[in-house]
Amino acid sequence: MSVNAVVFDFFGTLTPSTPAHVWDDHAARSAAPLGLPVRTWRTALDASFPERATGSLGDLTATFRTLARRCGVEPTDEALAAACTARLTAQRELFGLRADAVPTLRALRARGLRVGVLSDCTVELAQTWPQLPVADLVDARVLSCEEGRRKPDPELFRLIAHHLDAAPEECLYIGDGGGDELAGASRCGMRAFMLRTSDWADNDAHARDDDWAGPSVSALTDVLTLVRSSAAGADPA
Repeated sequence: MSVNAVVFDFFGTLTPSTPAHVWDDHAARSAAPLGLPVRTWRTALDASFPERATGSLGDLTATFRTLARRCGVEPTDEALAAACTARLTAQRELFGLRADAVPTLRALRARGLRVGVLSDCTVELAQTWPQLPVADLVDARVLSCEEGRRKPDPELFRLIAHHLDAAPEECLYIGDGGGDELAGASRCGMRAFMLRTSDWADNDAHARDDDWAGPSVSALTDVLTLVRSSAAGADPA
């Protein structure tokens, strides 16, 4: 079946990898206004990721109030606001795209393919999405925090394919492997490729498919070759 759509993961795929020390630095920024030790706050953030990624703790203010209380702190409104501002600023630093992301998305759209993003993410990405350069280059997005589900939930893969007006079998899926996404995409009929870039080993990702035995690409621009191969009648997988 020909390729009619390409679905990309966001973090570590359209964006560069994020090493553990960067997450530590970001945690320190939002821990400081709350008067919490960085390690205590980082542990609370990590442990709550399944809740935060499905939006179950509410908006950022409600989320941070709940997490602070779990850490034994009742934050003032001023401290909470400062912590949320620090978090938003830090998160937005992670939304910068790889150098080849925009050219790749533009080239795919120029060839008549539909482009989607499927991301396990927290409310900060949903809030910032309209201001991102990628927003105008994506035909559909599915964000876990808005859907109340996380990868590899098959409903997420079916949903993004539906929004792209494509069957899962007509979709390529490109991701760094976080959240067991590659196996999940494959089980739903998509042709999954790991993006294994030079910074792949540096990425601190949740439940990554490190033992993925399927195909991979080393740069986003390689996706254009996959699409050309499909158009020529070859199986890109």
